[in-house]
Amino acid sequence: MTAAAVGWKAKSGSPVGTSPISLVSARPGALKSPRPSRPDLAMLFLRSLVFQILFFANTIAIMIIWLPAMPMRRQINQELGRTWGRTTLWLLDKIVGLKIDWRGLENIPKGAVIVACKHQSIWETFVLPIRFPDFSYILKHELIWLPFFGWYLLAAEQIAIDRAKGGKLLPQLIAKSKKIFAQGRQLFIFPEGTRRPAGAPPHYRFGVAQLYAAADTPVLPVAVNSGLFWPRRSFIVRPGTAVIEFLPLIAPGMEARDFFDRLTREIEDTSNRLIEEAVAKDPSLAAVVAKGRARAAVARTAKEAPES
Repeated sequence: MTAAAVGWKAKSGSPVGTSPISLVSARPGALKSPRPSRPDLAMLFLRSLVFQILFFANTIAIMIIWLPAMPMRRQINQELGRTWGRTTLWLLDKIVGLKIDWRGLENIPKGAVIVACKHQSIWETFVLPIRFPDFSYILKHELIWLPFFGWYLLAAEQIAIDRAKGGKLLPQLIAKSKKIFAQGRQLFIFPEGTRRPAGAPPHYRFGVAQLYAAADTPVLPVAVNSGLFWPRRSFIVRPGTAVIEFLPLIAPGMEARDFFDRLTREIEDTSNRLIEEAVAKDPSLAAVVAKGRARAAVARTAKEAPES
């Protein structure tokens, strides 16, 4: 049972020790890549079309089949999320040619932990539950009103928040999180709050640091390069190998600002390295980075522009 989890604007902080990835800023023309031929583009579109049809059909079928389990305990309903994740990974592999590379699995602890993951794609939302036995997402409140999908989120005891309340919801969120940790569960959070294009400048929110300080719980940083292959709001899904890397735990006890800077630096440095590795194997992915950065720049300019 997964959803696009969100952060909250308790207080924004600027990332420390991060910089745009070298493939973007190293030299003029660094993002030029071979242009795919028309037959290649046609096949990419066709494979993506078939996958998208089967992806939604699979999602609907799983929710219908799982209906009898809805009144049961949360762990059984969470298995729906893991089934959804495994079947979607299978579809991606067989239809699109997108495989997964799990790294750093030895860093995953048992029991309560805050899983702070880079968010570039819907991909990580169904991948994360596969590796955790009793999870909870922090997700936007609107999702629970979706028929079937929202019902399962409630049955699996996920945390829904109203982003419009900003920092006012932080005390309530901390209280709910502590109950989850007392049960030995794992809390998934995307510190940037929403999906960011691969290679785009980071925009972490300080709420994750405040939660860390209040919960006295270790944090597991997670890096990905999934946005290269299945970007936000993209119909096209590209072949390749999407990587998810679990980094060493950050123990509780750090000052909130020091923790925030470390978390930002570790996730960004690793995600940028994963992007560079993928682009080195497939130079055509550099165009995805360039497009994502351009969109992020336009969005930022529009947000900062004064109202007329």
